[in-house]
Amino acid sequence: MTHILPRWAGNEYTIHAGSYTAVVTEQGAALERFEWNGTPVTVPFNPNEPVHACNGQILLPYPNRIEDGTYEFEGQTYQFPIDEHERHNSIHGLGYRSAWKLESLTDRSVSLSWRTPRLAAYPFDLFVTATYTLTEERGLQLTVSAYNNGESNAPWALATHPWLFSGFDGGAEPAEATTAQLDAANAACRLRVPADTHVQVSSRLLPTGLESVEGTRFDLRGGDEIGDQSFDDAWTDLVHGGDGRAEAVFTRPDGVEVTITGDESITSFQVCNGYGWDAAHKPAGVAVEPQTAYANAFRSGKDLIVIEPGQSTFTNIWYSARRVD
Repeated sequence: MTHILPRWAGNEYTIHAGSYTAVVTEQGAALERFEWNGTPVTVPFNPNEPVHACNGQILLPYPNRIEDGTYEFEGQTYQFPIDEHERHNSIHGLGYRSAWKLESLTDRSVSLSWRTPRLAAYPFDLFVTATYTLTEERGLQLTVSAYNNGESNAPWALATHPWLFSGFDGGAEPAEATTAQLDAANAACRLRVPADTHVQVSSRLLPTGLESVEGTRFDLRGGDEIGDQSFDDAWTDLVHGGDGRAEAVFTRPDGVEVTITGDESITSFQVCNGYGWDAAHKPAGVAVEPQTAYANAFRSGKDLIVIEPGQSTFTNIWYSARRVD
């Protein structure tokens, strides 16, 4: 018997506005594809294959890592499964693991929802909505809201994990590319992160301290070339503008400039360029991830959001592109 199976990513929802197109998946409310004037802004993923490096995913109710998967909250101890085995951490939350429910779809906007499954590791009852909206003027806006439907406070943090396309001449989905070629394409890109502080980490990529970026290779405030170096780091103490927003700017050698903007709830950016990774599992670009909290927030409490019963929290993130050459 032949079975007609859905794509692993579930249904795909395509939205358009002016020169922008985005595709969002049912699985995880993930950003599968984002294009401007027909060129990729983010590295697309194949909806029929496993997603590499959390490409395009929304990371919640926590981003990045929890040491040993264990955390305490308001006098109780909880244990997430270990899913980063080589470092013995839990990583990137729960939301990307589930199919989300379509709430609304128009030519320019799609909204999906997900209710936390009340696992022993996270027995909090949150109703989460992710809404993607395109406009010609601002590009893509993602609004994530979380409403506490339970009777106790709930810990919360989130990030998004887009891999910004480097402009690699083999394309955004190269059939054949070497690690060296992909690293070289990333190295030629420029990145500006408006942050005064770098988060120091251990070999397990868990925070151990903070340092000023002044005079270090982690000073990305000038928008210099990324160069031949490895990043899987967080930057905090962001400089927000008068409107409360913080902008990271990624510029490709072909002159396409991508801006990722976070509202006042965004306290850090994580940057990962996958330096030296096996090309088979390495997106053709650089991950620039706006975060409400960096790694281990469920243990440290640093920038952790606590949602009271009957209350909601909101985060807005924008992605836009233009040509600057």
